[in-house]
Amino acid sequence: MTKEQQKTTHFGFQTVNEGEKAGMVHGVFSRVASKYDIMNDLMSVGIHRIWKDAMMDWLAPRPGQKLLDVAGGTGDVAFRFLARAPGAEATVCDMTESMLIEGQKRAEAEDLADRLTWVVGDAMALPFADSSFDVYTISFGIRNVTRIADALREAFRVLRPGGRLLVLEFSQIPNPALQWAYDRYSFNVIPVMGQIVANDRESYQYLVESIRKFPTQEVFATMIREAGFGQVSYRNLSLGIAALHSGWKI
Repeated sequence: MTKEQQKTTHFGFQTVNEGEKAGMVHGVFSRVASKYDIMNDLMSVGIHRIWKDAMMDWLAPRPGQKLLDVAGGTGDVAFRFLARAPGAEATVCDMTESMLIEGQKRAEAEDLADRLTWVVGDAMALPFADSSFDVYTISFGIRNVTRIADALREAFRVLRPGGRLLVLEFSQIPNPALQWAYDRYSFNVIPVMGQIVANDRESYQYLVESIRKFPTQEVFATMIREAGFGQVSYRNLSLGIAALHSGWKI
């Protein structure tokens, strides 16, 4: 066994070899693809839509920009971006083809077909040239990446000078009592909901656990700076249940 093969990471609360995680994550999202959008609405009581709108408000898309939405799944963020930016273009990149297929079935995808591209790709090794995009977004996806630092470096590489990174991700609530209450909901309700709606308790158990393994807001902001981004900042959403992180390629 080589040194590379011996490196480990987390898959939820499990410790696994780095080389195994991508396939395991791919399996999760392949299984939940057909119910992904409805489960997002149920788990967050629709609040994920407000968070994504807040992301667009902070981004303030401009006409003619080129967006890369990584782990873009069924296209939620790309659709919002294109609705606000006349003449803009968006590329949705996701490692799970079945998620992209579900996105292409949505009515918005047909209406925006001439401005929208769907690409199967890995966040840690993007299939795009240097300095190709004005904006890079990733929503509820970066915590599933095997090596987050590699994904952030790839984001920096594919952005043009002056380009912007925006990350929307579940985060940590600063108030311990509220975090305790949220944990009770997450671990006791969401996996059961996954079983009832998607017939898949295990995948939603992983998704809840993966949130708890993600770095705090300050630690993640430091990781963004270490990838080369400047003017890094973040905003808590819904008391810190989620957070928006911003950085610029200066």
